[in-house]
Amino acid sequence: MPLRAVLFDVDFTLARPGPELGPEGYVRAGARHGMTLDPSRYEPAREAARSALTHHPELEHDDGIWFDFTERIVLAMGGTAPASYDCAVEITRGWELHDNFELYDDVQPALAELRAAGLKIGLVSNSARDVSAFARHHALDIDAGISSFHHGKTKPHASIFRAVLDLLDVAPEEAAMIGDTIADDVEGARAIGMRAILVDRGGLHEDLPDRIGDLSSLAEVLGLRL
Repeated sequence: MPLRAVLFDVDFTLARPGPELGPEGYVRAGARHGMTLDPSRYEPAREAARSALTHHPELEHDDGIWFDFTERIVLAMGGTAPASYDCAVEITRGWELHDNFELYDDVQPALAELRAAGLKIGLVSNSARDVSAFARHHALDIDAGISSFHHGKTKPHASIFRAVLDLLDVAPEEAAMIGDTIADDVEGARAIGMRAILVDRGGLHEDLPDRIGDLSSLAEVLGLRL
């Protein structure tokens, strides 16, 4: 079937978190909760928390998973309980604020190329954000968007992909998924018959097929004629 739509993940695919969600933001949040956090510990703390991160067993959206994830980072940066939990909740809620993100430079040109090719565009995000409002805030030209908070299930559950496809009125075989995680974005989309492309901005998976380093080559990889 010909390609009719492209779905995108949001975080680390279209947008990067700003400083309030990074090490200095953690330090400021910690200070508001009476803790002195060490910013030099942020990167190893985050990697350790990522290694311990697990999905809800039924792939349901669960804010508690992200509170625990963030609290692990706070504690590893020198925080102490019980203030560490309240600090983690505050930081996690910061991921819901549109101003805390900035688009990658290649995003708007890539979306413009998809529009020029007559394709529909959707967003599917494992987050508590209102992704349609996020798109309006950042002037993203999309047709539909769903977050796991509003849908109830997280990627890679089939239903969240199908929900966006239904809004776009396209079949899985007529759509491609673009995202930065192998399990959630790539494998989840392929499981229902979509094509999927990994955005590997950090250059961690250069040996994988259907992988791009950024969105500048997306139209070419999709085989679009512009």
